[in-house]
Amino acid sequence: MVRRQSADLVGLTVLALLLQGPRHPYELHRLIVDTHKDYITGLPRSLYHAVDRLMNDELIVPVETSREGRRPERTVYQITADGRAELAARLRGLLERTDGDRPTFTAAVSLLGCLPVEEAVRSLGTRVAGLEGSMATLDGVMETLRAGGLPRLLLLELEYARAATAAELQWVRGLLADIRVGDLTWTSPLTGADLGPHQGLDAATDEEEQRRR
Repeated sequence: MVRRQSADLVGLTVLALLLQGPRHPYELHRLIVDTHKDYITGLPRSLYHAVDRLMNDELIVPVETSREGRRPERTVYQITADGRAELAARLRGLLERTDGDRPTFTAAVSLLGCLPVEEAVRSLGTRVAGLEGSMATLDGVMETLRAGGLPRLLLLELEYARAATAAELQWVRGLLADIRVGDLTWTSPLTGADLGPHQGLDAATDEEEQRRR
């Protein structure tokens, strides 16, 4: 059953990272930092809470627990079939909805490669249609208000909303064009070649695991 808790950006990102293979929370933390998922705040506590929620919902399961020397115990988690379905549904929803806030769309774009190319194109196409509709609505509202004698000073917020919507629409259209002509490609599921090289954090940050609660 898809839960569609799309606002849980930490949980969404955990599912996306586990789509590439089993990992323990410390490694997830490193990947979030190394890949600049700056929409995630409250690390590492928010990460461990998200892992607990996903495990309780049976979207991820523990597969191995180990300890190296005196370091904290580490549990490795993997995504379940329900977790894969949940991830895809949440991503499609965030990509298609135009009434969400900017951080949620930023997160969805950051994790776009977790969807097959065809699904990403369909969802982005839905967003384009939604943005076009929003612009038409804004144009109609402003025209009506101007005709009613409302001064421009009182329409500035609508002007700004239209400009922001137009800029996003242009960007999404450009992204779609790049995907369609093959300038932006990826495999499904993602591989290391799609993600490129990234470096881990300094091992000294192991101590953060001890502050998980």
